[in-house]
Parts: sequence; structure tokens; C-alpha cells
Amino acid sequence: QVQLVESGGGLVQAGGSLRLSCAASGRTFSNYAMGWFRQAPGKEREYVAVVKSGGGSTYYADSVKGRFTISRDSAKNMVYLQMNTLKPEDTAVYYCAATLSARWALVKAYDYWGQGTQVTVSS
Repeated sequence: QVQLVESGGGLVQAGGSLRLSCAASGRTFSNYAMGWFRQAPGKEREYVAVVKSGGGSTYYADSVKGRFTISRDSAKNMVYLQMNTLKPEDTAVYYCAATLSARWALVKAYDYWGQGTQVTVSS
């Protein structure tokens, strides 16, 4: 069982930065790949980034590549999403999620989800 709690969302101007944090509880946190997803009003939830277990390889959606950085601190059971050069189209609720599946770009592959944190980027 893994419990996830996101924080760090807020209102920022276009071009600005935010860092989201996800605090995880559970003894087996290090076994999970950890993903960030987002959902804008009226749209489906979409994959943003993932950091795998073990070596911690990272992968990104094309829409955020080069602007966002995902990282994990297994000693602290934390996952982060550093978001730079934010755009109005990045506005969404951001969710942290955990999976043991290799299909880590798919929403349905994730077993555990946080409650989400709102990110609003003004133009």
C-alpha cells in the first residue's frame, strides 16, 4: 500500500517556475515507478513524466521535455517535479502516482494516486 500527498501548486505567470512535491508512505516505495500526470478542465488526464525504480531513469511527454524535470529521493520517500518556463497550457491539476507496471505512460497502469495539486499559469 502506498499513500501519496502532493504539494507545491499555485498561481504563476507565464515563463515562471514551480516545484511540485509528492510525499509517499509505504515500505515498498523504492520498488515503484513514480509518475506525474495532469488534468485540465474538460480534458482527459495525461502523462507528464515518470521516474523509474532502481536506476531512476526518467522519461517525459514531448509537451514538457526540456522544461520539466522529475526526480526522486528514495531516502525521504519523495518525488519532485521541477517545472520551468511555464506556459498557460500547463494549467491543470497535477497528480502524483505509483505503479509496478512497465506501461508507465498509461493512466490505467497506476495503482495509487494522490489527491492532486492545482497549477495555474497566467498569460
